[in-house]
Amino acid sequence: MRLGVLDVGSNTVHLLVVDAHPGARPLPAYSHKAELRLAELLDADGAISDDGVHRLIATVREAMRVAEDKGVEDVLPFATSAIREATNGEDVLRRLADDTGVTLQVLSGEDEARLTFLAARRWLGWSAGRLLVLDIGGGSLEIAYGLDEDPDVAVSLPYGAGRLTAAELPADPPDPDDVRALRRRVRAGIARVVSDFARHGAPDQVVGTSKTFKALARIAGAARSSEGLYVQRELPRKTLEEWVPRLAQMSARERAGLPGVSEGRARQLLAGALVAEAAMDLFGVETLEVCPWALREGVILRRLDHLP
Repeated sequence: MRLGVLDVGSNTVHLLVVDAHPGARPLPAYSHKAELRLAELLDADGAISDDGVHRLIATVREAMRVAEDKGVEDVLPFATSAIREATNGEDVLRRLADDTGVTLQVLSGEDEARLTFLAARRWLGWSAGRLLVLDIGGGSLEIAYGLDEDPDVAVSLPYGAGRLTAAELPADPPDPDDVRALRRRVRAGIARVVSDFARHGAPDQVVGTSKTFKALARIAGAARSSEGLYVQRELPRKTLEEWVPRLAQMSARERAGLPGVSEGRARQLLAGALVAEAAMDLFGVETLEVCPWALREGVILRRLDHLP
């Protein structure tokens, strides 16, 4: 069957169309995305602005039109931290449903971590052993660990690259004092949850998912995306530590000139790098593997698991 997953995230609204059936790998058929940056469309009270709501409605309506054109039988629409944490989130969901007929399922942070973990486990297989998964989104950082398909521990922290950039790094290039303050804040927050994972033992393999990790691995020397999904891509912590101060001195335009860094993500890259560096350091990770599957694939896999 042809499924569509509509991901209303903090950075983008992304429709992924796949051909799938139980027991088989979902095969991507089409991808449609629009950069909306909901995390940056909040007012002083933490509400999504009227302009942001109108843009979201128009974007979702267009995505559903594309899904129909592509022959999608069932669309799985969900939203993550931007709507989950907006002070007017319920009103936004109601207006969206009234105008488009689309009812978004709002995932909790733990749901995000668990579904991303499922996707990574299915991609890597049982031979990966005890798995630690790190995912840096636009609005939050998800961390999950486990031996099976359902993680033993899963947490979500408000350290997404888009959220931190908007709130903590307003200047371009960023103010060095702001960078140091953000580094301290992120490390203190991640350190508070490390013991929840440590009691389960050291992981056998560590993976990172999301655009942030893909971009960081690329500038660290990993293969470009055109070389295919099955090329192993790694991010060494030592190389990342060398890049962080360089990124801190660059403007967004300069970062956009780096390999694997899109113009739309360039401004957020430093905040994402600070989070990645902190997580790898505090969890004692020397090198992680970049996994091409993440939350959207996890949503699809869970749906397939529940087909009769």
